Amino acid sequence: MAATAACTLPGPPPEVPTPPAAAPAPVSGLGRCRMALLLAVALDVAGMAALLTGVFAQLQVRGRDFGDLLIYSGALLVFLSLLGWILWYTGNIEISRQELERDYGLRPSALARLARKISRRWSAPASSSGA
Repeated sequence: MAATAACTLPGPPPEVPTPPAAAPAPVSGLGRCRMALLLAVALDVAGMAALLTGVFAQLQVRGRDFGDLLIYSGALLVFLSLLGWILWYTGNIEISRQELERDYGLRPSALARLARKISRRWSAPASSSGA
């Protein structure tokens, strides 16, 4: 839920009518989904800092070396940053409604019908059938 809220463009309030646009305007700067980008960059920075600290610093506490812990945790943080990069990239993909309808709207498959049926069933309000 928070990911979709972070990936939306601020717009006019719902009660204000907006004129129909022919094509979506290109987003300037860092694009949409700035929170996903911030997450990815923060995890990259923290991961690289931990990784490089583990490699180059001699960290010993009471005779025990903690360099390996920082190396492994830094590599894990860099790997987890891929989730943020994937979210940011997919949140910035722009596709027109016409292209979507052309590619996916004209071929109703059994899987699409099943997904629609399940979605409608889960979205329907719960009926009070004698609990």
